[in-house]
Amino acid sequence: MASMENRTYVNEFILLGLTDATEVQVPFFILFTLIYLITLVGNLGMIALISCDSRLHTPMYFFLSNLSLVDFGYSSVITPKVMTGFLQENKVISYNGCAAQLFFFVAFGSIENYLLAIMAYDRHAAVCRPLHYTTIMTSSVCAGLAIGSYICGFLHSTIHTIDTFSLSFCRSNVIHHFFCDIPPLLALSCSDTHMIQWVVFIIGGFSVFCALLVIMMSYLFIFITILSIHSAEGRQKAFSTCASHLSAVCILYGTIIFMYFHPNSSHHINIDKMVSVFYTMVIPMLNPVVYSLRNKEVKNAFRKAMRGQRVS
Repeated sequence: MASMENRTYVNEFILLGLTDATEVQVPFFILFTLIYLITLVGNLGMIALISCDSRLHTPMYFFLSNLSLVDFGYSSVITPKVMTGFLQENKVISYNGCAAQLFFFVAFGSIENYLLAIMAYDRHAAVCRPLHYTTIMTSSVCAGLAIGSYICGFLHSTIHTIDTFSLSFCRSNVIHHFFCDIPPLLALSCSDTHMIQWVVFIIGGFSVFCALLVIMMSYLFIFITILSIHSAEGRQKAFSTCASHLSAVCILYGTIIFMYFHPNSSHHINIDKMVSVFYTMVIPMLNPVVYSLRNKEVKNAFRKAMRGQRVS
């Protein structure tokens, strides 16, 4: 820290990490290395598979490839720093490094939020209006929706990052977390944070609410349409097109609501850390698995790629 105008300002932060127990540092490093490698292979493999197989050049898989790209970035912002923290006694991150980590963490999280809502609308169009699907989800519409989600995500991230790092950090530089997130950073500030807390709650709550509203309304109409289908085979086929996306939605929003929309005193910091591990590292690893296990087209494309690899 450096003294300036009789006040002490932070120019670096210390991340406490997940645990101080020395006996688990190496096992945790191995575990999170495996998680990160599976995340990289799963998400980059999904992008490559969709790009190479012409049968997957549809709106649903276009958005899925964008989701995989976001999950790759989301995990890469957090996991490598956590992994190095297990091998270093001094878990220091610079002021600018902390700001960059927060910026990309919020950006990728916001983009994923919008992409899941867009994917729900895409499934609604496919199930409820199949005859008009190709005219509704044109390539220009898909590109515009994807670009819009990136613009909104980075815009929200810019607002939150500027607001957070416009504060004065003069109490301590020890972050009681394993990465730079808004709540633990606000706890270190000696400035009045009430307005920023409201901004975070309103913008974050509004974006999550709007996305969840689109998702719930889309699935309401989807379920109504499925129930009107007379054949059991038709209902199963219609539901199978949505099962993977619905699983990803339940996993992500369940952890987000548990983590961010609860009273500050109702959870212990260690519980919040474990929940944060789940949505920052485990969910990006699970998404490709969920979409590949529950999707026949992805599995068929993977088998085709493996057969082509063996022949070559």
